[in-house]
Amino acid sequence: MPISYYLLLSGILFTIGVVGVLTRRNAIVIFMSIELMLNAVNLTLVAFSKQFNALDGQIFVFFVMVVAAAEVAVGLALIVAIFRLKETVSIDKINILKW
Repeated sequence: MPISYYLLLSGILFTIGVVGVLTRRNAIVIFMSIELMLNAVNLTLVAFSKQFNALDGQIFVFFVMVVAAAEVAVGLALIVAIFRLKETVSIDKINILKW
């Protein structure tokens, strides 16, 4: 299968993620959109790694997955804490960082 199919799929997934981050107001949906963008980048790295027969891309994917897992753990903890405080996950109603 040519690499252009993987890159096209990755571009579509990344675009869906960007649209999700920019248009949605639910913090959890924004979180999922960010994960979608990270996975799109991972797909690109694996495709290039396979194309050039190098393991560098797969090693980067491993690091991206580790960082994404840490991000999810911290982010979900913050969302749960904010939900307990404000009883909403809408980013329009979460204004605790404003003066």
